[in-house]
Amino acid sequence: MALTAVSIVNVALPSIQAGLGASSTDLQWVLSGYSLTFGVILVAAGRAGDLLGRDRLFIAGVAIFGLASMVATMAPTPLTLNIARAFMGIGSGIYNPQISGLIQQHYQGAERAKAFGMFGAVVGSAVAIGPLMGGALIGWGGPQVGWRWTIGINVPLSFLTIILAILWLPHTPKRLRSSNRDLDPVGAALLGLAVLATMLPFMMASEHPATWWFLPVGALLTGLWLVWERAYKRRGRIPMVDLNLFRVRSYTFGVVMISVFFAGSTTIWVLIAQFLQGGMKESALLTGMVGFPAALLSIFSAYLGGKLVMKLGRWLVVIGLVITLVGIIATSWITTVVARGDISVWAMSITAIPLGFGASWITSPNQTLTLREVPISQGGTAAGIMQTGQRISTAMGTAAVTGLFFHHIGDGYARALDYGYLLIGAFTLIALIIAIIDAVLDKEGMSAGA
Repeated sequence: MALTAVSIVNVALPSIQAGLGASSTDLQWVLSGYSLTFGVILVAAGRAGDLLGRDRLFIAGVAIFGLASMVATMAPTPLTLNIARAFMGIGSGIYNPQISGLIQQHYQGAERAKAFGMFGAVVGSAVAIGPLMGGALIGWGGPQVGWRWTIGINVPLSFLTIILAILWLPHTPKRLRSSNRDLDPVGAALLGLAVLATMLPFMMASEHPATWWFLPVGALLTGLWLVWERAYKRRGRIPMVDLNLFRVRSYTFGVVMISVFFAGSTTIWVLIAQFLQGGMKESALLTGMVGFPAALLSIFSAYLGGKLVMKLGRWLVVIGLVITLVGIIATSWITTVVARGDISVWAMSITAIPLGFGASWITSPNQTLTLREVPISQGGTAAGIMQTGQRISTAMGTAAVTGLFFHHIGDGYARALDYGYLLIGAFTLIALIIAIIDAVLDKEGMSAGA
């Protein structure tokens, strides 16, 4: 639900504009409002789950997400829609860290890797279903009603999820919950404001250049947060984030690598959609169909990655990044051929396959390896930090890549995509270098331990 809430709305924006008479600024906030609140609350929600019980926080987050989806579905104005989308982001930010925390809490070793592999398969399914579902619902409902269906589908899904969570999720007994309920509200507020100030310029600066002033404010707030957390611990309290977490090499390298990767990877399909819909004048449904084989194979590769990760370790992530680079190069090349009319747009569904297959050997295996040395009591917090890094880098990367793409749009959509993919490739290459260093160090550490 968290992923389709983004991918479906991407397809639905023209319908929202027609149905509500939304301005370009309104549409920008349809996307940004969800991402901002989602990123701001992640770490605090992970910490709360570690202390209060991850099952309870998961159910609470899904309930907020479902209620906000109901309001968004019936929104009479763009303002109502954007406020509801912001609360959807809050709900999603609450329940997301609990998923990784629950997997880490209830599974160990190879079983944990398999669980994260299945989690990755769900991610692949969401990527596959989102654009197709959005295109189909809008086609059936029309521009006035179709976009409401793309959000309204979250309501019954949320209700079903809550029922299944009550039935299936292991309840955390009181004796196993942390006796220390120190949520560190000041630390949570400082970090949330720091994330907000850092993400805001990258989402709004194109229309409001003055928002770049928030960037130094974000850096200052981050510094204040670090000072506060250290001082809080010296006073004998338990800070929201134990900064010793970053002394765990596998965790720090994993967070940095996946953040760099997300800076480029999240715009791969955005540019393909722009090329197909804007340049080739194809429909939203066809755009989703072009990416469907890649997304479908990502389900299989995620499951396979869950079986291989304990054998190959960080080298599986390295292989995934290499496969993704091959997909980036192949897709960039094929768009020029398609734009000339020498080959059908369906050829892009073949060159895009490595993009889906490779990504599943990066995200889920990295999550398994990054969290393996993290204490279970800090599982939700650690997952929240990792996802926050991804959200910030996504905001930065999206602004940079799409800005470069639209700057060169006058040279043609295929040429603009080449420039965008060049930057995406650079981010992926940096992530690959980090992964190789981590894999070498990991092997040396294992050899020294042996």
